[in-house]
Amino acid sequence: MAMYIVKDECTSCGDCEPICPTQSIVKKKGLYAINADTCTECEGDFDDPQCVDVCPISNCILPLEA
Repeated sequence: MAMYIVKDECTSCGDCEPICPTQSIVKKKGLYAINADTCTECEGDFDDPQCVDVCPISNCILPLEA
């Protein structure tokens, strides 16, 4: 599974990028995006996705549904 960033909610604060243990968050066209191929939802590293924990906007970063 992977996380994704809701573009309409993202303020481009950048808090999520440095906290990602798999370096799956990148800035694209002024907004941040999560690479679903490398995102692990922090499984094996943390109990919860770190990007969600640091994001100041509720429901900005959500699980990607298959």
